[in-house]
Amino acid sequence: MGYDEAIVHLGEFGRYQKIIYFLICLTSIPVAFHKLAGPFLLAKPDFRCALPFENGSSYDLPPHLWNLSYPQDEVCAYYDVEYSEEYLNGSLPRGSNATKSCSRYVYDQSKYLNSALTEWNLVCGKQFMTAISENVFMFGVLLGSIVFGQLSDKYGRKPILFASLVIQVFFGVVAGLAPEYFTYTLARLMVGTTTSGVFLVAYVIAMEMVGPDKRLYAGIFVMMFFSVGFMLTALFAYFVHDWRWLQIALTLPGLLFLSYYWIIPESARWLLSKGRKECAIANMQKAARFNKLEISNETLSDLLDEGETAEDKAKQKLGDQDQDRDRDESPPPSVWDLFCYPNLRRKTLLIFFDWLVTSGVYYGLSWNTNNLGGHHLLNFVISGAVEIPAYIFLLLTLNRWGRRSILCGTLVLAGLSLLATVIIPGKMHTLIVTCAMLGKLAITASYGTVYLFSAEQFPTVVRTVGMGAASMVARISGMLVPYLNFLSTIWQPLPLLLCGSFSLAAGLLTLLLPETHNKPMLETIADGECFGRKTKGDVYLEAGQQQLRTPESQPLNGSADSNGVKTNGHKF
Repeated sequence: MGYDEAIVHLGEFGRYQKIIYFLICLTSIPVAFHKLAGPFLLAKPDFRCALPFENGSSYDLPPHLWNLSYPQDEVCAYYDVEYSEEYLNGSLPRGSNATKSCSRYVYDQSKYLNSALTEWNLVCGKQFMTAISENVFMFGVLLGSIVFGQLSDKYGRKPILFASLVIQVFFGVVAGLAPEYFTYTLARLMVGTTTSGVFLVAYVIAMEMVGPDKRLYAGIFVMMFFSVGFMLTALFAYFVHDWRWLQIALTLPGLLFLSYYWIIPESARWLLSKGRKECAIANMQKAARFNKLEISNETLSDLLDEGETAEDKAKQKLGDQDQDRDRDESPPPSVWDLFCYPNLRRKTLLIFFDWLVTSGVYYGLSWNTNNLGGHHLLNFVISGAVEIPAYIFLLLTLNRWGRRSILCGTLVLAGLSLLATVIIPGKMHTLIVTCAMLGKLAITASYGTVYLFSAEQFPTVVRTVGMGAASMVARISGMLVPYLNFLSTIWQPLPLLLCGSFSLAAGLLTLLLPETHNKPMLETIADGECFGRKTKGDVYLEAGQQQLRTPESQPLNGSADSNGVKTNGHKF
């Protein structure tokens, strides 16, 4: 039991833990600010070429001047003619249909006062640069999840959390002051890296400070605070219209969290894992005093020693297995073992596809609200608000219904809702937004489910590396989202069509995965290979639920078979 038993004597989730947990959850809000600021920082308003005779004109032009100046459905060029008074009043016909590329632009400021896109004219031949900037940001998120995760395991949760906050504030301000595109993009790369450092470490601290019974709720509520930050981003954009001040305004709240250094303790679980029991007990005594409980250091030490004894036995057992493996000259299990066996390979590819689609569709919808029609800020707020009922739904159903049925149902619902937006007439803005937001609610629920479902599909010996690989696949799809939204320039509903199609396909393919609810946790590679596999040689006795195996099937126990899987589940 160890620490889990000890925290029960501290009130398990008493007043001290609730305050610390609440403060930790608040750090998710600025993470949402930075992850979701892109649609406002790089907002693309309507625009047109500035005509030779214009100097600081407004975007609006009388219809007859528009027809005289621009080819039909063309905003990146204008007619190469002499714009004399006679030509502009219609008395002189146009002598040529030759066009000229824009050298200056006029932007519609009715929605956005300005943006990085309008300041650096990232339109027409440069419009791909906006997608590259957001792609680089998501690459930073991927990089940060690798770097800061390892650093927090080595140096502690607390120092890495605050190092991430300091770096995030610094480069967030740099992005707001950037004199040109490349400095801005580099600063956003660093900010993206720190979002992983802040959110992932805060998530781990929140999970490590509660017992097993509270972990589902602890994880879900951290995500709810991210959704609150999602909605608050639109509030900032409503009051702050200049993109530079918006970037700085979204960054400065991070300064408040630096005061946590004197409030948030180091994770007791991490301290214990590093053999620093005295520091862990000191932190636990602080919690006990705040909760008005009395418990001696000796009692806490005895409770923690029970955990250490169990852990030592586990380590000894693993050590014996490692010695057996060394004698057999077999390598330790790795992520590649997931692809060495047909059933495991099939399940792994299906899980990776679920992660790819879930992450891509989630960010695709979050960043695509400007293309739904209607009021862009209202769409953005609704997109964040629908995440709250999605998480409440998971709290009520994840431990009651099957994981596969929830994941399949939410992905299919998301797919059908998004496909419906394509066939709805464009003038029906309310119905389009309703379907898109229903899809957002469903994909948010699937995002929360795929974490748990994937962890239960991977065997223990490769669970960590399997989840890491799945998370990396999700980050890769996030990097592709800016290019997905770029497709709206070809046909506005195209991003939603692709998101809906992939969601529907992923939902149906999820039915090929076995259900894990109320099933024993898979331990070995052999367990993972046999779980959910049906072969002609398998005969199940309905009365006794006993499995009779022929040489075609792979045993969970016994001597090594032709595939090289031994009794202990390791491959030769």
